[in-house]
Amino acid sequence: MISVTDVFKIGLGPSSSHTVGPMRAAAHFAASLARQQQLWQTQRVAVEIYGSLALTGLGHGTFDAIILGLEGADPQSIDLDSVAQRLADIETQGKLKLAGQQPLQFESARDLAVRYDEILPKHPNGLIFTAYDDQESAISRETYYSIGGGFIVTEDEFGHASETSVAVPYPFNNAEELFAFCQQQNLTVAQLVMANEMMLHQCSADEIRKRVTHIATVMQACVARGLTTRGILPGGLQVQRRAPQLAEQLQKLHDANQVNTQLWPMVYAMAVNEENAAGGRVVTAPTNGAAGVIPAVLAYYRRFHPLCHDDGVVDFLLTAGAVGILYKTNASISGADVGCQGEVGVACSMAAAAFAAVSGGSLKQIENAAEMAMEHHLGLTCDPVGGLVQIPCIERNGIAAEKAIKLAQLALLESGTHQKVSLDMVIKTMLATGRDMKSTYKETSLAGLASTLKQKAVTVSVRVVEC
Repeated sequence: MISVTDVFKIGLGPSSSHTVGPMRAAAHFAASLARQQQLWQTQRVAVEIYGSLALTGLGHGTFDAIILGLEGADPQSIDLDSVAQRLADIETQGKLKLAGQQPLQFESARDLAVRYDEILPKHPNGLIFTAYDDQESAISRETYYSIGGGFIVTEDEFGHASETSVAVPYPFNNAEELFAFCQQQNLTVAQLVMANEMMLHQCSADEIRKRVTHIATVMQACVARGLTTRGILPGGLQVQRRAPQLAEQLQKLHDANQVNTQLWPMVYAMAVNEENAAGGRVVTAPTNGAAGVIPAVLAYYRRFHPLCHDDGVVDFLLTAGAVGILYKTNASISGADVGCQGEVGVACSMAAAAFAAVSGGSLKQIENAAEMAMEHHLGLTCDPVGGLVQIPCIERNGIAAEKAIKLAQLALLESGTHQKVSLDMVIKTMLATGRDMKSTYKETSLAGLASTLKQKAVTVSVRVVEC
């Protein structure tokens, strides 16, 4: 089974597949050289970047992420405040420390080959790393694919289940099995996932709650930063941060007794995605491009829901995580693979299910909420303007957050027993739709809004000093 902590990874913006994944791939390659006792033989590392990573890498900070990953940087723990200076030092000195140990000559113009017109056969997000000795002989070579949500696989691992061998009490492979287990054992989705997580991590329920609560805390902190940080987002589009001003306007309406709580989820989500676009600390949920939806709905639950309590926050994320596992296992959460339906659509489905669950929904109502949320995102393209996770991504997260709450509330008004489309059916349909979608609409910035506006991104570091 995939763990909920794999679905919700703490990392950095602007992209899970184009920033977090490449950084992890580079760090993995460097670590493999150390394990194979080849670190000290390595005199040069060359990286070839393919497909969507090449086409939108400039705007996603992909190239900087690779460089930092070669030094062993980890997206979850990297000191964001030191990144800009470290990248400047590497550029000035022409050197990096491979795996944090081996001094290595590195020149981006020579060692990063961007293959704009080529795609590796297994996935649009492909990377090839090659290590050379002092005779320029290749001593190690590995192909990686960044398959969405920060997940990476090697050439040999591709297509094989990236799951732990630990046996869990409730090994569900699809929604039908998940809800059947819940029905048979008289468990909520959150309780079932908790039992699996305890086995996966070999720890107590209290420890799982602690880990999930930490994820919620990082999400909440990201919302708070986004609501108070002003300025222009990096990348050349001159996109103004809007969340702080919108939050102030909503507060003024509240103070004037013109209460409109319906727009808060949208503003919360925009706050998170503006942080993500600026390279801030976010949680992949299940991706960075869709990182605002679940934190926004969770923030709305915490502030406005009459049934809100601390255990409900944990239940919310465990339920959302279960739905995310279904999509990751049976379809895709990569915009480069299936379009934005695999990112914002999946996040909306996860959030709708979670909101229905903490609102007291039955298993059928939870499933119906998740299904409807995806059903109305089918065919959603990924066409980021300038290769940046800004237009239409920021507003799109806000709309999905609001939609998740409304569809959950709609599901709660009905029994869910007469639904014609199951969650498994819509997941299967989403994957088929993604396969049919033209590649130009899948995170290449070659069509849709990206083509209409025809804006060119400038270099975006994985960490930009906040305005």
